[in-house]
Amino acid sequence: MRKSKLYLIGLLVLALSSCTSKKQQTAEITPNVPKIILETDIGNDVDDALALDMLYKYLDAGDIDLLGITINKEGTYPAEYTDIMNTWYDYPQIPIGIIHNGADCENDATNYAKAVCLIQKDNGEPAFKRSLKGDYNQLPEAPALYRKLLAQQPDSSVTIISVGFSTNLARLLNTPADDVSPLTGKELVAQKVKLLCTMAGCFNNPNLFEYNVVKDIPAAKKIFSEWPTTLVTSPFEVGIAINYPGSSIENDFRWAPMHPMVEAYKSYQQMPYDRPTWDLTSVLYSVEGPSYFNVSPAGKINVTDQGATEFTPDAAGNRYYLTVDSIQAENIKQHFVQLLTKQPAHFNK
Repeated sequence: MRKSKLYLIGLLVLALSSCTSKKQQTAEITPNVPKIILETDIGNDVDDALALDMLYKYLDAGDIDLLGITINKEGTYPAEYTDIMNTWYDYPQIPIGIIHNGADCENDATNYAKAVCLIQKDNGEPAFKRSLKGDYNQLPEAPALYRKLLAQQPDSSVTIISVGFSTNLARLLNTPADDVSPLTGKELVAQKVKLLCTMAGCFNNPNLFEYNVVKDIPAAKKIFSEWPTTLVTSPFEVGIAINYPGSSIENDFRWAPMHPMVEAYKSYQQMPYDRPTWDLTSVLYSVEGPSYFNVSPAGKINVTDQGATEFTPDAAGNRYYLTVDSIQAENIKQHFVQLLTKQPAHFNK
């Protein structure tokens, strides 16, 4: 009798376990999470590397679906560094798009992506593994990758986080219909994208011409005036109010003998230094929403010929910008430290 009861209990536990497992598998296959594409000038300022690292932490937690990473900085090292990060975080399948004939920006002397790519072990082998084979210059150009990724997604489901120049996005809008989609680029964006969140502009100083805007003013003009969906920008004054602490880089990543984001940070400037978190704020808003920020009224944003950004309130507009007070800035900084210092789900020494 006792054996019979134990047998029945065992069957019940097994059935419940199987049911739970199936539910978990279903949740993993069809998660109701933001679908993200990151547009970055990675290799310029190191906040791009921190922003990318942050996205992997959200990915580990199941909070996002990272569809792709598109690069608007010239050269092979930005793509190679991104491949290193994808591989280190055990997401080698995330596609990378590149740019040719893009905006002129810093040379390789200040390129932390190059510095990390060239790090070697004592035996002369690369310090970090790569997943992609062949020439990084042969990766798809960003507008083509955008069209492919967007065409595969449900309507109004994709968030694009743009933390670099607007070049690739402007080129996407200009793409014609093709074998991937019968829609033009602008039509495809209007159908598939629900939000563009940029790190761009400045709204508290008309004489400050923000870097991401001025490096390609025609493209920025096009995006702020013609982008067909809601656009929220985190301007210069937000990120500069929130500095990631260099002490965290030095002390909070000791669980990793070699970390490609940490090595990028260390190579960018002489340690220890704190760095503004411009790009991280756009990621935070895109994934976690407006609760950490103040959001402007609806309006329109104009880019001047010199690269300044001008906001005009308009109830019929769909352009917004973020602001923070000192308390919000401190809360965001602590949140960034908590997120970035988490050990990855698939950490592999």
